[in-house]
Amino acid sequence: MDWVKAIEIFALVSGVAYLVLEILQKNLMWVIGILTGVACAYSFGIQHVWASMGLNVYYVVISVAGLYKWRKDARRLAEERSSEGKTIHLSRMTPEAAWISLLVFVLGTAALWGLLRLLHGSETLLDAVVTMMSAIATWWLAKSYPQQWLVWPVADVLSAWLCWRAGIPWMALLYVAYAASALYGYAHWMKNGQYLSD
Repeated sequence: MDWVKAIEIFALVSGVAYLVLEILQKNLMWVIGILTGVACAYSFGIQHVWASMGLNVYYVVISVAGLYKWRKDARRLAEERSSEGKTIHLSRMTPEAAWISLLVFVLGTAALWGLLRLLHGSETLLDAVVTMMSAIATWWLAKSYPQQWLVWPVADVLSAWLCWRAGIPWMALLYVAYAASALYGYAHWMKNGQYLSD
């Protein structure tokens, strides 16, 4: 097995661990996310899928911010917890946050698509769409918005297709697993979650 395949398999295994920890809302998820992000960035970079490579660099950075936010919110949940025994902290998305996210998605996708075309990237429009959807969903994840689980199935199916076309089958398999788990993640968060007071 060559080095590139080993990194792709590592990304698959660590990505599955990340997914399980995400559903359970465990802070260790963010640490695993750093390792997975580095491996995925490398895999996309050698295939010249630039936006997805950049997205994984973003994942590494947002993992640090997400870990800080989740630790803070977990302490708040412990202080606010009712007798119901809820274990997942949730935040309410404001209409303003939703509109800003939509605007960032539209403008970001257009700008990124243009940049990727200039860089002669592969699958430029699909790469731009997937990157912006995933960046927004990850920001929502860091904010503990349960709606992030509703964005992931679409982003993950598109990512799987992108990986398959780019010749990265192990990564495609990872994104299929992510897509299949997203609806369960949403149901789990809603069942076991408690919204933090504003």
